Amino acid sequence: MSFETEPAHRRNYALQLLAKAGIDSNERLLAAFARVPREDYVGPPPWIFNDVFSAEYHQVASTDPVVLYQDVLVGLDTEKGINNGSPSLHVAALHAFKIREGETVVHMGAGAGYYTAIMAELVGPSGRVIAVEYDASLAERARANLSSYDNVEVVRGDATEWPRETADIIYANFALDHPPQAWIDNLAPYGRMIFPLGIPAMDNGKRSGFTRYAAYLMIDRQAQGFGARFLQTVSFIWGESSKPVPAGRHAGLETAFRARGMRKVRSLRWKSSPTDQEWYGEEDWGLSFDEP
Repeated sequence: MSFETEPAHRRNYALQLLAKAGIDSNERLLAAFARVPREDYVGPPPWIFNDVFSAEYHQVASTDPVVLYQDVLVGLDTEKGINNGSPSLHVAALHAFKIREGETVVHMGAGAGYYTAIMAELVGPSGRVIAVEYDASLAERARANLSSYDNVEVVRGDATEWPRETADIIYANFALDHPPQAWIDNLAPYGRMIFPLGIPAMDNGKRSGFTRYAAYLMIDRQAQGFGARFLQTVSFIWGESSKPVPAGRHAGLETAFRARGMRKVRSLRWKSSPTDQEWYGEEDWGLSFDEP
């Protein structure tokens, strides 16, 4: 990857994203965002923007791809609320991962593949990215969009059932109220995982499809146990599941979010007995204030 040879508008875009995310230096991430053309992943114009601060979409009065290089959501399927999400949010998460060449990444909820392509650049030809997308039409779009990357495999399926092999990085772009067992069991030694942990918003007694409370949770597998920390609050599409929600989970998580102690979380308790020092916990897992 060479940052200096990329078009000026993409270089400026990458520089602004890292600055907005508070990142002093990450040359590899800078080059990856400058290299991947966003217009190849959001479909042809007219484009639909959402500026994050508004719940409404609006059509962009330009067909010049340069307008895509700003920190805005671009609608992919507005009826379902599916977007090519906020670039600065993803920059912050990818920076936290510190993705290395040769690693295996699993991208859950890959959408049309834009951020999958960024990660494919970061792992390089010796690495591998598995992109999992539940929506059939988006999975097909991602497969077409990513066809030039020999190191990417696109899978249409339920992301909570993946990965099916060891992964160094697991990155989920939809919110859940728990860490799925497949993610924890298949996280490699010293592997890292980020997903939005939260609860769904309700509209007239039904889930709205989005989160009410959520925050990026990073979990890393250490020599003994799992480290855990919250990176930042987020708003995400809700990941639907056919599995029943344990009684009291959403009420308990809402209480935990309202208590504002999430910055003190240091570890994930997994398949062990609860402790007294937890932000939130259930019988077989919890987020603890104790070091791993």
